[in-house]
Order: sequence, then structure tokens, then C-alpha cells
Amino acid sequence: METQKLPNPVLIIVLGVLGMLCCCFAGVGIIPSAIALNLSQKAEGIIAENPENYIDKQSTVKAGKIIAIAAIALNLYVLVKMAFDIYSMGWDAYKMQFQEAWEEAKRQAEANQ
Repeated sequence: METQKLPNPVLIIVLGVLGMLCCCFAGVGIIPSAIALNLSQKAEGIIAENPENYIDKQSTVKAGKIIAIAAIALNLYVLVKMAFDIYSMGWDAYKMQFQEAWEEAKRQAEANQ
């Protein structure tokens, strides 16, 4: 049997990692993570039909699926924490705390230049 090319095994990992990196932006990383999880489930379905054709790519798809699940969990944690912080201190206090942290980061960046 000839091994066939599995669609998007590297894209699954890239989207999962991108989802982890984007969790800092108010949980926006859940979008690429969900796409990666969907692609990994489709790839697993293709592999299940003919496993002997895709022996070399099964580990890549599994790793991508694990990364995507971890990224989704991380993004959900960030979203829940933000919602709890806004609920507990109020929107105005949360916005003021964000602005203070932003100004401090700008001061540190200017001091390092």
C-alpha cells in the first residue's frame, strides 16, 4: 500500500500553538484552537478509515489535538478569570487597573531603551 498525504497535520499544531499565544488577548485564542481541534478530529476520522496509510502522521495529529485542547482550556480560564475580575471589582475599576498596568509597561519599555 502506498502512504497517502494527510490534509493539514502541521496546520493543526500551528493553530493550536497560535491559540495558546493569543490567550493573552482576552481569550481570542479560542478561535484558532477550536479550528485546530475540528481539523484534528477530521484527520482522526480519515486515519480511522485507513490506518495503514497514515502511520507516520498519527502522532502529529494526536500532538496537535492535545495542544488544541490545552489551548482551549487556557483560553477558557482566561475568559472566566476576566469575567470574575470584572464581576468582583466592577468595570470601571477593572478598566482603571488595566490602564495603570499599560502605563507601567510603557514606562518600563522607555526605561529599557
